[in-house]
Amino acid sequence: MFKGIVAAALLALPVLASAEEIGQVSTVFKIVGPNDRIVVEAFDDPKVEGVTCYLSRAKTGGLKGGLGLAEDRAEASIACRQVGPIRFKEQLKDGDEVFKERTSLVFKTMQVVRFLDKKRNTLVYLVYSDRVIEGSPQNAVTAIPILPWAQ
Repeated sequence: MFKGIVAAALLALPVLASAEEIGQVSTVFKIVGPNDRIVVEAFDDPKVEGVTCYLSRAKTGGLKGGLGLAEDRAEASIACRQVGPIRFKEQLKDGDEVFKERTSLVFKTMQVVRFLDKKRNTLVYLVYSDRVIEGSPQNAVTAIPILPWAQ
């Protein structure tokens, strides 16, 4: 019975994409610990086959950054592209969280949410950072028209 409850709880959690690092550049040299850097990551939309998003964001280095204790900046950039035939794995809900990653020890996260613009037949992805007490208005958006895929 306990296994069934655990399985049901896991199924209730949102399915989020995991990012794959594509590359990075150093922005500030640090004597101790890793340098500050900009990281480019890619992730596939878990509910929409044929869509990959590329996210670039700042990662804080130094001793605190190396130990995972630093707070990363809120700025990010996103570009999503159709990389194959677009197929919906399940019904989409506006504002679905597609990607989420902690950007500080406890209180801050960076997330990507998806909207469906039915009138224009377009998927819209928004990246933003939030904090338990106060979020950031800094954000970036990208859109993909849903078109047939040429084989």
